[in-house]
Amino acid sequence: MTILSVLTGIAIVLTLGYGVLNGFRDASTAVAASVRTRALRPAIAVSVAAVFAFLGTLATSGLSVALVDKLNFNVPDGVVGLKLLICGLLTAGAWGLYCWWRGLPVSSTHALFSGLVGASGASAFMGDLPMSGAWGLLLGSVLLPLLITPVIAYLLSYVLVIPATWLMRHNSSGSVNNGSRAGQAIAACAVALGLGLQDGQRTGAMIALVLITGHAMDPGPVTWAIQLAAGTALGLGVLLGGWRITYTLGRRLVNFDPLRGMIAQGVAAAMLFLGSLILHLPLSTTQAVTSGIVGAGSNQAFESVVWRNVTKVLLHWVLTPVVCVACGAILTLAVHPLLGNA
Repeated sequence: MTILSVLTGIAIVLTLGYGVLNGFRDASTAVAASVRTRALRPAIAVSVAAVFAFLGTLATSGLSVALVDKLNFNVPDGVVGLKLLICGLLTAGAWGLYCWWRGLPVSSTHALFSGLVGASGASAFMGDLPMSGAWGLLLGSVLLPLLITPVIAYLLSYVLVIPATWLMRHNSSGSVNNGSRAGQAIAACAVALGLGLQDGQRTGAMIALVLITGHAMDPGPVTWAIQLAAGTALGLGVLLGGWRITYTLGRRLVNFDPLRGMIAQGVAAAMLFLGSLILHLPLSTTQAVTSGIVGAGSNQAFESVVWRNVTKVLLHWVLTPVVCVACGAILTLAVHPLLGNA
């Protein structure tokens, strides 16, 4: 068995683990608002989210193909490329676990891309081939979405509360809450479907990229088997659940009612669908849902947002690319003596 085969196997295992961790953390994002307002019971919410995340991964391969085309020409071939992918995956997984332990919702995609950029820089420093266009990837797929996604989700959710409350002005609070809980249950399913369309597709793209880099697959369409593996990993992670982040989103950031929860989830789902199906742009499920919840919850007659906790979350969003670029570089430098001549 060659070193190339061993590294390919390790990278595949890490990618599937990344998919499980992604679902484990983002299950909270998909169902937190619905559980908070009792639109869905926790067990039902997680089960439904797992099914829709799995279906979203299998629904299309458009985003996966776009990401593979974008990254395939940038990642070096063979052992050097696999080393970069492994270091990026380890960095993203470690940062994701740390933030989950602290109950902080952060973007696993931003962590992964930033880790790859850091690994690329270290690879170039040590005289190996780097990723071409690495800093463009950091700018276009991490920094710009980091600025745009939260702002759009916040503003849309804030603004949509105005016509929604006006339309409901003659209804009793009970009827509004009951109807909003039903709508919120549907919106939670839509967010879970968007999770599959975004995060599941990214996991499939990483599996394909690992196989291509390891010479185990020719460049081309993402196969059904790859989508099935990515969907299974994501769905399994959702089933495991991650209630630390659910508590943060539902209790520590903002106090909101079912109507505002429905609006926030609807906005987030629409953004995820648009990014995956039309723009073929990777968007953070975590940032879309979290910003939507804060935006809808802040448009109330009383102060309901705990801005100290929101600021803490925002700080970790900004820290994600900084920390992961640094850790990806350090990890690559550490493994270079082991694989430098492979």
